[in-house]
This record gives sequence, structure tokens and C-alpha cells, in this order.
Amino acid sequence: MKKYAFLFPGQGAQVPGMIKDLCDAYPEARKVVDEVTKITGVDMPKLLWESDQAELSRSDNSQLAITTASLAVMEVLKSKGIEASAAMGFSLGEFPALYAAGVLSFEDVIKVVRQRGLIMQETCENIAKANEGHAPGMTAVIGLSQEQVAEIAKKIPDAYAANLNSSVQTVVSGTFDALTAVEAAAKEAGARRALRLQVAGPFHSPLMQEAADNFEKAIADVTFNSPSKKLFSNVTGKEATDGAEIKKNAVLHLTNPVRWTDEEKVLFDMIEADKDNEWTLIEPGVGKVLAGLWAKTDYAEKYTCAPVNSVETLDALNA
Repeated sequence: MKKYAFLFPGQGAQVPGMIKDLCDAYPEARKVVDEVTKITGVDMPKLLWESDQAELSRSDNSQLAITTASLAVMEVLKSKGIEASAAMGFSLGEFPALYAAGVLSFEDVIKVVRQRGLIMQETCENIAKANEGHAPGMTAVIGLSQEQVAEIAKKIPDAYAANLNSSVQTVVSGTFDALTAVEAAAKEAGARRALRLQVAGPFHSPLMQEAADNFEKAIADVTFNSPSKKLFSNVTGKEATDGAEIKKNAVLHLTNPVRWTDEEKVLFDMIEADKDNEWTLIEPGVGKVLAGLWAKTDYAEKYTCAPVNSVETLDALNA
């Protein structure tokens, strides 16, 4: 039997015009865009297809846009009989994963992501004000081990290892000045690249504590069900099975690292142990970052991850 694991992309994947061709070709995708407009009052066609990169990169915009894209692609896949039996998401991507696993309803995941984006944008603006207008953010360090990057971050105030992407790629969160220092130290230590990312803030670090406190209040009355599908957590790097624990981790998520390499291993081990089914990995939504990270692992020798973000990539999946 065929089974599918969905790996949902996070903030930074946004691009102007995303999923436009899918929405033109598939009413299921366009319906999601229109539903999000109704729920939030945000003109989603305008945001997705008329905004420039700078506007889309604001947390309040990018989080809603990327989540909408992921859910739209999910609906198109569903119309073709492709549904997730396992789900995980990178950073923001954990929220469409919660929907895919039955933890949050469609309306709740949209409302929660909308609040999260607004709250995080406000915190990022407050950090910038406290640092002479210099925006905080994240830097990807490529070519050093996770341990080397963590050691560099420890020595620099307001710098934190935030996304553990692969054995040779770690993302650091921090203030503008902290990241400038990290980039210099990483290059001196032999990093191949130290690249500032297109995100609005120092996510998954203690600098986001204000956002975490406000987000906890915002979701207090939201029901998080226990998952009906396999679900994996950024905070623990393990399978998540309890709704109350998932809700708690949704808050901790803002100030704790994304343990992506741990999640990849847990997913691989689960698939390997399932001898009765044939698994396919799909990255639904925007870009192909997660497919790229997976391709660099040893796991890719046995299982590939296919991005689905356009009519062309959807057709390639069905070929």
C-alpha cells in the first residue's frame, strides 16, 4: 500500500506569485485562498500575487501566505487521492502539519497562524527599536558542524543556534550586530558560507520570549486534539502524540531550536520499520528547501522527497 509523509516548509520560502498556476488550474487550491480571505479579512490574492518580496517577508504576511500555500497544495493532492499518513513541518511548517495530522481544524490553524505572525512581527519590531533600528534576524552557517556553530554562538551575546538543519548547516538567530559578529567568526573558522536569511526576526531563540508569552495567551482557548496521523515535533525532535503537550510545545517552539535532523532520523526509522507499505515523501507548498536538506542525508539513498509547488511539479509527481 502507498503511504505519504508530508514535510511542510517554513518562513523564508515565500516568493511573489507563489501557487498562482495551481490556483488557476485547480478550483480546490483557489477555494483555500478564498477561505483564508474570509477567515482573516486579509486579501490573500493580493498578498500572494501582487506583493513584492519585502512585503511578503514580514512575519505577519509570510506566515499566512506560506500556510495558505501549503494547505492549497494539500487540497489539490487530496483531490488526487494523496493524503498524509505522517506529517512534520519546519518551523512555521509545523502548523500546516498540525492540520494534516488532525490536531487543528482548518479555521483554527488559519486563526492561530495569523495571530502568531502578528505577534512575532511586533516582537521583531520591538527588538529593532531597542537596537537603533537595526532589524534582528537569522544567518545560515554552511560548512561547519552543529557543535562548531553552537560554540561560536555561545561566545557572542544575543546569538543562538536556532535551526539544526543538517550536519553541516546550522542557522543562528540574533540581533543585527550579533549576526554580523557570527558571520565574521564563522568565516574565520572555515565556514563555506554565512548567509543572512529573508526572515523578519531571531526565531527559535530566547529573544522571542515576549512573542511566546503573547502567543500563549492568544491560543489559550484553542483546542489542540491528539493527532490522528503520525506527527513529529520541532521542539523534541520526536513523535508527538498528546494534544495538550503539542499545545505547550507550540509556545516553546518560539524560543527553542528546530531539531530538524532529529526529526528526519525519526521519520526514516519509522518508514524503515514499516515493511508493509511503500512510502513517498512530499514537500507541499512553496520552494524545495526541505527536499534539498533530505537529499543531502544518507536516507535519500532509499527514499526521495519531492517538492510540489506548481502544476509542473505536481505533474512530475504523478508521472
